[in-house]
Amino acid sequence: MKFTEEHEWLRQDGDEVIVGITEHAAEQLGDLVFVELPEEGVTVAKGDEIVTIESVKAASDILAPLDGTITEVNTAIVETPGLVNEDPMEAGWFFKMTLANPADLDELMDETAYAEFIA
Repeated sequence: MKFTEEHEWLRQDGDEVIVGITEHAAEQLGDLVFVELPEEGVTVAKGDEIVTIESVKAASDILAPLDGTITEVNTAIVETPGLVNEDPMEAGWFFKMTLANPADLDELMDETAYAEFIA
């Protein structure tokens, strides 16, 4: 797994990466009540605001972690936003994407670096 400074995780799955938010981020946000996901097939650039989430505490945007194309979204979290709080690293994933440049993954933090980042 790789991690961003915006508290997103990325896990390689064949030619795609699965993207979600970390347990740390889910705890900081509190109970999610709304999730709006991007459309499948949309091309995004690193830093684009592509997901909107609302919790009992605040509204936030999730940024595209890298350049690429959205290939699949997790509609289960739109219907049941609490899945993100219950299982942020598995069932609560946000979307899958193909990367414009897969080597960009190497620039992100590994688990050890992320643990130090949030400490």
